[in-house]
Amino acid sequence: MADENDDSEKSEEPTQKRLDDAIKKGDVAKSQEVSAWFSMMGTGLVLAVLGGYIAKGVTNNLKGFIEHSWDLSINGSLLAQLWAKVSYSMLGILILPMLALVTVAVIGNLIQHRFVFTTEPIKPKLSKVSPASGFKRLFSKESLVNFAKGLVKLGVVGALFWFLLYPERDKLDVVIGLEPLALLPLVQSLAIKLIFGVILFMAVVAGIDYLYQRNRWHEKQKMTMREVKEEYKQQEGDPMVKAKLRQVRMERSRKRMMAAVPEASVVLTNPTHYSVALKYDAGAMQAPVCIAKGVDDTAMRIREIAREHEIPIIQNPPLTRALYATVEIDDEVPEEHYKAVAEVISYIMKLKNRSSWSSRN
Repeated sequence: MADENDDSEKSEEPTQKRLDDAIKKGDVAKSQEVSAWFSMMGTGLVLAVLGGYIAKGVTNNLKGFIEHSWDLSINGSLLAQLWAKVSYSMLGILILPMLALVTVAVIGNLIQHRFVFTTEPIKPKLSKVSPASGFKRLFSKESLVNFAKGLVKLGVVGALFWFLLYPERDKLDVVIGLEPLALLPLVQSLAIKLIFGVILFMAVVAGIDYLYQRNRWHEKQKMTMREVKEEYKQQEGDPMVKAKLRQVRMERSRKRMMAAVPEASVVLTNPTHYSVALKYDAGAMQAPVCIAKGVDDTAMRIREIAREHEIPIIQNPPLTRALYATVEIDDEVPEEHYKAVAEVISYIMKLKNRSSWSSRN
């Protein structure tokens, strides 16, 4: 019941990370019917293309034994020698067809999903040996579907065999009287006909089963809202932690900015809500640089530091708001504000010159 409840709560589409993690664990959309179809198709092609070669090789290897079987001495060492000779000969004949069948079987798996190497399916798990889990799998929905599917296939394939063999009943009646070697062409012909008949039927079954397995796998990967949130936290970080880190970074940045205010050449104000601190060194800078800015409490603190270090504070609301909106910390003043800022810097320089002249006199 717990599993059913979990499945009913999986209302969210799986994320790409969820799908990738499932594939890495070897959990992929795979239809055994597609693999079986490719294996049968490979068998049919091998019989159609290499059937003559196989039949001829088998005939040549067995002909002597069959025709002179009564002359053979039956003892352990001779039978072992005969078995080894026949085995090596048959292996040489069948190696090419077997390689072809293996290749087709691999293609049948790769065409459904990309190659995935994982040890996850073979890792020991208690659920694999648990009687309760085994009993549950035995009577699961998937097992019942596979059982029903097997019965349908068995019935249809049986009917297909009867439909294909019934017209050949005359040939089958004389099989008893044929020599063993004469049976091979007939067996090959009937085998090819039966296999390709089953292949046509299994192509339909494989297509339907693949769509079913694909949809079932997709439904299995769906997520609950809680899983989506947990994954987001893992990838993006906990929103509360991120907010705290952002607050810490802003505080550190604010402290560095305030530490730079004593180096300012002038502080422009709104006069109460905005403050912008500019630094200008005619010998080292092409244009004044914004080293601090802020609103409300931050603006007030900039003005306080400026007063503590006897930095000129100039009230120019339009210019202050414009610079606050367009200039970032450590950026030069943009060209459109050169003239207005130059007038302020020039005014400050005149004040300093007057102060210096007054102090000398």
